Amino acid sequence: MDADPPFHKVYENLFDKTIKNINYIPQNLVNKDDNELFVVEECELPIIDLNRLCFGTELEREKCKTEIARASKEWGFFQIVNHGISSEILEKMRFEQKRIFKQPFDKKIKEDKYLKFPSGSYRWGTPSATNLGQFSWSEAFHIPLIDISHSGGFDSFGTVVQQFAMTVSNLAQKLAKILAEKMGHESTFFQENCLPSTCYLRMNHYPPCPIALDDQVFGLTPHTDSDFLTILHQDQVGGLQLVKDGKWIAVKPNPEALIINIGDLFQAWSNGTYVSVQHRVVTNPVVERFSTAYFFCPAYDTVIQSCCEPAIYKEFSFREYRQQVQADVQKLGSKIGLSRFLV
Repeated sequence: MDADPPFHKVYENLFDKTIKNINYIPQNLVNKDDNELFVVEECELPIIDLNRLCFGTELEREKCKTEIARASKEWGFFQIVNHGISSEILEKMRFEQKRIFKQPFDKKIKEDKYLKFPSGSYRWGTPSATNLGQFSWSEAFHIPLIDISHSGGFDSFGTVVQQFAMTVSNLAQKLAKILAEKMGHESTFFQENCLPSTCYLRMNHYPPCPIALDDQVFGLTPHTDSDFLTILHQDQVGGLQLVKDGKWIAVKPNPEALIINIGDLFQAWSNGTYVSVQHRVVTNPVVERFSTAYFFCPAYDTVIQSCCEPAIYKEFSFREYRQQVQADVQKLGSKIGLSRFLV
């Protein structure tokens, strides 16, 4: 029984429509103001060594914090090494992830029965897509951490994921505190509102995509993240790209690093100082790709407001933001995001 989702069969009409009109360009790639978004260059993200936070001099600690804030302002993305999460935990996490995704597709779509995941946590393709620009050639388990301990269908899964989540949660709190401090705020906001029980883990699998449609089929369509911070552990296949200075940048994998990116909520909280940038994953015709993302989120009723004046965003709750995003995706096929909440 096949493990990979039946993309061809279920989305046959979507692919046929594009093949018949091969000059079609996905609308979410069209930038009417800057055609340079079609250019892709490979580069290495800023790399920040967190060892200095624990073992450096006071000057080295401050320099490290400044680098984190600068990368969050200028890139919205950066890499960290010596992050405190052991290679053993990361390797175990990848092993468990692969084991889950290699389960038969018929079991994955009944995740609550066979894998003990919450119902609705398994996602594949894009049911709302009306064109390939809105379609993602990937599958994922999107799981609230509060539900993780007994999930996975294997005895070792819950233990490994809890170890991973605990260490990543601590890392997220540390980074959020630094970013708040560099805005001049000794804030307890993140400790009080972004608890392990309100955060999410998303395990991603990008099967090989044999459809020859140039760059029109994405593993994950261009988007921003609807959280404060995302911490990503990826394999060495590559495929992650982000927008920098009006161009798509291909991120060169680094086996020693975790990738951090700023989410929409931090952009709103920082009043636009830290930037949540568009990113995507491109498909690979022959090699599968795996990644695990930790989403640093508040409780649904948490109110997000700019930490300085004059505010450029209206106050909104995390619940209101998610509801607006979901409504836009259903109605328009894609997320609008923070521009809905401008003052």
